[in-house]
Amino acid sequence: MAGEYRFSFGPWNIHEGADPFGPPVRDSIEFGKKLKMYKKLGFDGVQFHDDDAVPDMDNLGPEQIVKKAKEVHSMLESEGLVAEFVAPRLWEDARTIDGAYTSNDPACRQYARDRSRRMLDIVDALGTKLVVVWYAREGTYIREAKDSKVAVGQIAEALNDMLHYNTEVKIAIEPKPNEPMDQTYIPTTGHAVAIGYLTDYPDRVGVNIETAHVVLAGLDPSDEMGFALAYNKLFSVHLNDQNGLKFDEDRAFGAVDLRRAFNQVRILDQHDYGKDGQFVGLDVKAMRTQKQEVATKHLANSRTIFLRLVELVRSLDKNKVEKLIQQRDYEELDMLIINHLMGK
Repeated sequence: MAGEYRFSFGPWNIHEGADPFGPPVRDSIEFGKKLKMYKKLGFDGVQFHDDDAVPDMDNLGPEQIVKKAKEVHSMLESEGLVAEFVAPRLWEDARTIDGAYTSNDPACRQYARDRSRRMLDIVDALGTKLVVVWYAREGTYIREAKDSKVAVGQIAEALNDMLHYNTEVKIAIEPKPNEPMDQTYIPTTGHAVAIGYLTDYPDRVGVNIETAHVVLAGLDPSDEMGFALAYNKLFSVHLNDQNGLKFDEDRAFGAVDLRRAFNQVRILDQHDYGKDGQFVGLDVKAMRTQKQEVATKHLANSRTIFLRLVELVRSLDKNKVEKLIQQRDYEELDMLIINHLMGK
């Protein structure tokens, strides 16, 4: 079962435990040591922000950036790992305080485009063909601050710039409805799929669906995955879990709502997700209470839960399910699923 899926996570998922209300509670672990943990935990792919691969990249020239990224590629190869994707980190710089691609300042928008091109240089150097774009600060605190029609056009133009700069990459938009912005542009899977059709290469624009982000939008993750699969646009997933409509928690996959997790695995497995090389990506964070020596259990646990749910999906009596659907006895179907998840 484990050999049928490949798993990935980002180095930020092994972290120090700081939150907005308190300082770090665990020691930092250098990047090279984190890479040595991947295979031991059962992972083959590494997710990157551009400055995970090349720290302080805004102070380096293009050739220096590529050189450093190639050094990271060699580190990956030595550990038997591959880069799944690279994402431009466009929300921490002072120039993106009012958004990156949708900033009201033309100079700031140009910075975002330049940074995105340098990110694409890193993509090539790391040997991947996938970009993930999260529109963290592309939105407003008040509606009157920006024109939403203009903003959508600006985002499409930025996508086009990347698609033309590197004609081999695919771009997976990672929708999120809020946080850090009050309301974010491109908040759902439907928005992400739709904006691809404003570009010159719609077949190369898809979605990276994160469980928690969908929950924050008040929607069901498996339904959003099904929507993207119907369009052949599910380029990646970020699986985790979430306690309701509040801040983005990034809990271990299946830790909050096991049935919701079951249905995500079910839709992925039924429609052969991964057959084209897609990873099962995790974006999970250890609880702040975890001690240093056990602060990777959230990753191992999420992977184990996913694979156990694969077994449950495949062992579900499909004939019984179909019969109950035909009879329109959804109460009995409800109990069938609950009993199955409870091992009865």
